[in-house]
Amino acid sequence: MTGILTSSEDFELARPWRLTDAADWDSYLLDTAVLLADARRTYDAVQARMFHPEDFVDFCLLHRLDPAEPAARDRYLVNPPLQTQLLRYQGEDLSGDFVPRLVRARESGLTLRHIELLLDDGDPAEDVAPRVRRAHQRGAELFRRMLVGAGFGAYRFLCAVEAPGGRLEAEARILHWEDGVVRVNDEDLDLVCAVLCAGLYRELPGAALMHGSQGSAGACGEYRQVAWAWQSDGLGYTPAAVRLDDVAAEPGFSLGSVC
Repeated sequence: MTGILTSSEDFELARPWRLTDAADWDSYLLDTAVLLADARRTYDAVQARMFHPEDFVDFCLLHRLDPAEPAARDRYLVNPPLQTQLLRYQGEDLSGDFVPRLVRARESGLTLRHIELLLDDGDPAEDVAPRVRRAHQRGAELFRRMLVGAGFGAYRFLCAVEAPGGRLEAEARILHWEDGVVRVNDEDLDLVCAVLCAGLYRELPGAALMHGSQGSAGACGEYRQVAWAWQSDGLGYTPAAVRLDDVAAEPGFSLGSVC
């Protein structure tokens, strides 16, 4: 497992800690790509997470560690609450694909940690696991119905839940092929289902929106731009006009009519 700086600004902030011998940001990316390639040849699995300088400083202050000490970096990288930020490296282009995914994984990990706190009722006498599982199943089924109802195409899915401590948000890019196969990153799928689960479990208001190009290659290349949305009162999602992330959408199809 390794931590990777994800911007030239973060590279400059981390210089005093001597994380790397690279002279500049471009050299750092090249060195890191070589390091990851070597690690893949040596180990069965290679994992990485974003090395976030501000998070690292906060972690060191909390645990009274010296940021310049290698032991501090090691403890920061293996910190259990941050394991949700880990991604498996499988040879992707570093700057074009993997680094942006590391940034999203950090944001998603923080959201998942927030969700964990919301799902913990703090009552050791009550087993909340069955209720959480039911809420997660309901959230996953809602997402499935939205995908099935949308049909073939390329979409962007957004959802948000108004929660204590701040809004929960998730996003996923989706390719729905003619043969019924759906392509979506696993980490994005997990976060979407977790956000929907938290909203339903705590009965919090929320919204979901799907927009993109509907159509299939088998339909003579005929595509149309669509934008559908649903709103939740905390108990379930119904069609409604919604704006999320500056995208305005009309009321979506009835989820109850989708098998």
